[in-house]
Amino acid sequence: MNEKKIVYVVSDSVGETAELTVKAVAAQFNEDDVEIQHRSYVQKAEDIDEIIVVAKRSNAIIAYTIVIPFLKEYLDQRGREEGIIAIDLINPLMEAFAHTFQMTPKCEPGLMRQLDANYFRRVKAIEFAVKNDDGRNPQGLKYADIVLIGISRTSKTPLSIYLAHKGLNVANVPLVPEVAPPDELFELRRNVCIGLVITPDKLNEIRRERLKNLGLTAQANYANLERILEELDYAEKIIKRLGCPIIDVSNKAVEEAADFILAILKKRGIGVYE
Repeated sequence: MNEKKIVYVVSDSVGETAELTVKAVAAQFNEDDVEIQHRSYVQKAEDIDEIIVVAKRSNAIIAYTIVIPFLKEYLDQRGREEGIIAIDLINPLMEAFAHTFQMTPKCEPGLMRQLDANYFRRVKAIEFAVKNDDGRNPQGLKYADIVLIGISRTSKTPLSIYLAHKGLNVANVPLVPEVAPPDELFELRRNVCIGLVITPDKLNEIRRERLKNLGLTAQANYANLERILEELDYAEKIIKRLGCPIIDVSNKAVEEAADFILAILKKRGIGVYE
């Protein structure tokens, strides 16, 4: 039976990057003969000394992802002194970035996990926006960072999805004269809702184009100017009742409207992920 070859995966964070790299290399040999030992969250010289002792005893290789400069230098020095092979898996590429792109590294451990956390937050926010689109889940309103309200074709859904990509939980509720808004809407904190409004002429134009795309007559009640005025009047009353900020989306792209919303959220201390 062959004796296991040991590789110490050392990191000032979790060490996932180093482990994946070592596994990729081990796969080119007899992977079952390689044993990976983890040493995560290394923060001081004493941690390095302990690793050097066990690595030398087992004739191991050290593969590391350490971005804290003094720890990296200390590990390199101790490795040379004890004749241990210590492979730096990240700093050569960092140096290439710094030299070629004239950039300065942050040298902060754990940033990749923060990026991953941000990614998963966005995914959850998008799922939330889809689940809480068009008022279909009133029970979810209380979990929203923001609730968009407005009549049909005021960009509620596009704005919800756009803001979800910023990691925000966004719900939207349509305002229709014949359908009372859910009770849950009026139970929210006053600073959660934002009302979306639009000029009658612009909305008439948008709705007529919408009907055309659907193959329907432009004379349908949906695009009737009197109907539009009725809806806008109804929406204005609900928005005033809620006391929420108003954004006129008449001549704004989704990105522009979103910037107004993000500015409002920033004043409230709600952060987003770029």
